[in-house]
Amino acid sequence: MKTAVIKTGGKQYLIKEGGSIKIEKITKKEGEIVVFEEVLLTSTGKVTKIGDPLVKGAKVEAEVIAQARHKKVTGVKMKSKKRSKKYFGHKQHYTEVKIKKIATK
Repeated sequence: MKTAVIKTGGKQYLIKEGGSIKIEKITKKEGEIVVFEEVLLTSTGKVTKIGDPLVKGAKVEAEVIAQARHKKVTGVKMKSKKRSKKYFGHKQHYTEVKIKKIATK
């Protein structure tokens, strides 16, 4: 089974061919193909290539499955003895992609 480590959205992800991951939002529509060229490591079971910092000639192709938002994260800001309380929430956008092919040179 082919595996790789890619970098996107300032984060690194360990991926497997045929798997799916949720990454930071990218501007692609559902069904479009995305190519990740910042590949840090590739492995095919017997051969492992580690980049310095990137693996030359390696690409990962993925298909966008969904554009969505995570569940709401809530919090409270409170100032004691002032009778002041403020509630806030945030829903982060993400893109779910399915890994189609991990290509090495």
